[in-house]
Amino acid sequence: MAPVGIAQEQGRGAVTNLPLPRYVSLKTNEGNARRGPGLTHRIDWVFSRAGMPLRVTAEYENWRRVEDAEGVGGWVHYALISGTRTALITEPLLDLRATPRLDATVVLRAEAGVIARLQECRPDWCRLSIDGTSGWAMKTALWGVDPAESFD
Repeated sequence: MAPVGIAQEQGRGAVTNLPLPRYVSLKTNEGNARRGPGLTHRIDWVFSRAGMPLRVTAEYENWRRVEDAEGVGGWVHYALISGTRTALITEPLLDLRATPRLDATVVLRAEAGVIARLQECRPDWCRLSIDGTSGWAMKTALWGVDPAESFD
């Protein structure tokens, strides 16, 4: 049973008043995901890639319940996550383009599993940065941004 005061799957976080669910990224190369919100709870999973996009689904005091692209996760201390937006490439080979058009020049190709920094998202496209190179990709090829989400 969840501790009292945990904001559940939809709405706003009980602690931050930020939208739930929302995306964040892992600050460090190692982050323990625990069974519950607290150091006394067992570690179920260890995230091991700085910048990995994570989806926050609940909050309790200094803890955030997160999951990765595969739905694996648990409770992590808020100090381990950042508001910096990143995305995981999900296509086997993704072309990043100079402009948000399918016929635009390819500026970079990225393999599945690459983590990119999100710079801007429109209804169907997001502008990403990978190792200093920016390009546009179809939103459907990414995990770490919702289909209806737009920002700049």
